[in-house]
Amino acid sequence: MKFRPLHDRVLVRRIEAEEKTRGGIIIPDTAKEKPQEGEVVAVGAGTINEKGEVRPLDVKAGDRILFGKWSGTEVKLDGEELLIMKESDIMGILEGTSEAKKAA
Repeated sequence: MKFRPLHDRVLVRRIEAEEKTRGGIIIPDTAKEKPQEGEVVAVGAGTINEKGEVRPLDVKAGDRILFGKWSGTEVKLDGEELLIMKESDIMGILEGTSEAKKAA
């Protein structure tokens, strides 16, 4: 199923955190916090200003982002858990990460 967010909304896939600490201790699922890092899957067209013009979003599909702990609404599409959030819930784009270098 294809999904296209509307206006200033963004569809995000959480990037799972490491399951082990640096010392090799395995963290059980119940003790893990949900990651606040994700990959943008799809973006809406943008916001509409007072003049009726569409301002495109600053993020694009494939960007790695940081977002707030309680940001977004969890949805399940094609069996995958994703988040839908407004662009204003995104704190920033991660640049220079190993995944970002692979994509470039």
